[in-house]
Amino acid sequence: MATSIRLDAAIEQRLDSLAAQTGRTKAYYLRELVANGLDDLEDYYLAAATMERVRKGEEKVYSAEQVRQDLGLDD
Repeated sequence: MATSIRLDAAIEQRLDSLAAQTGRTKAYYLRELVANGLDDLEDYYLAAATMERVRKGEEKVYSAEQVRQDLGLDD
């Protein structure tokens, strides 16, 4: 899937420089950034959404004591 983005001039210059110095394409580094950064973005935004549900009382929460008891860790 082709996607286009606008980059700040300073970021594009850094990307150009990296590509020129390493012999790789800018597209290679952009794919690397997306692939490696997507996990972090998912973690952050999904955690933030879960915390919002917790604050609203829409998400069930368990104490450490309850979890230990349910898993039989205190036996």
